[in-house]
Amino acid sequence: MIYFTKMHGLGNDFIVIDNIDGNVSLSTDDIRKLSDRHFGIGFDQLLIVESSSSKDTDFSYVIFNADGSEVSQCGNGARCFALYIQKKNLSYKNPLSVETNAGIMVLTVNSDDSVRVEMGEPNFLPSKIPLNTNEENLEYMIEGFKVGSLSIGNPHAILILDDISDIDSTALKIQSSGYFPEGVNVGFMKILSKDEIQLRVVERGVGETLACGSGACAAVIYGNRLGLLNSKVKVILNGGNAMVEYDGKKVYLSGPGEFVYEGSINLRSAPY
Repeated sequence: MIYFTKMHGLGNDFIVIDNIDGNVSLSTDDIRKLSDRHFGIGFDQLLIVESSSSKDTDFSYVIFNADGSEVSQCGNGARCFALYIQKKNLSYKNPLSVETNAGIMVLTVNSDDSVRVEMGEPNFLPSKIPLNTNEENLEYMIEGFKVGSLSIGNPHAILILDDISDIDSTALKIQSSGYFPEGVNVGFMKILSKDEIQLRVVERGVGETLACGSGACAAVIYGNRLGLLNSKVKVILNGGNAMVEYDGKKVYLSGPGEFVYEGSINLRSAPY
């Protein structure tokens, strides 16, 4: 029996599982069953709370996509992670320091229950994104599209368009181009002003989500480096709005997280 909490950050939905005691072990097939929106619970990502392996951090933050693949970063999930820790009385510390595969994140719960996430420093080196090219550039031509690319613990490709109503075929071309050996989240950004953008993101292993926190950060960083955006930008996503701050070194994501319900599921009895 798996006990879980359903949460969402701007419509990017998650289940959160407490595995501090190390009693939960899920296979790729188990995660896929849980993520099924017809026969399982349904989610974009699974977030697992584990004990920290370092005295310098409070918890370990483990993330899986709906297809069962493990990823290193999820900004919307990090906000839900912080609120889960607080609500479950797992820690009274604020801010929290959590370890991920991408490094240490600092999570601060604000008085209005919004959360500010220190997402760390972006990486632009092709070998670190990873991106199959030998030379680092501000922009790349991929499948005939001008694309910005960087990593914030996970790989992102960003396109700036005047019309972001039809994105599926372009996202597929970029994701299947062979340029991104570990897959890529593809963001489509419409710049409304230097302080505001509209964004849609097609995530690897998930498809389009209502919001993508790391994608919002990647888009703002790219636009800022081009001189098109200021250092603090409102990001309008299909699921709601987030605020991204980029000081030229570190990037910060602020926004809400919401509890939906608590539940349990017996994987062995799922109709598969």
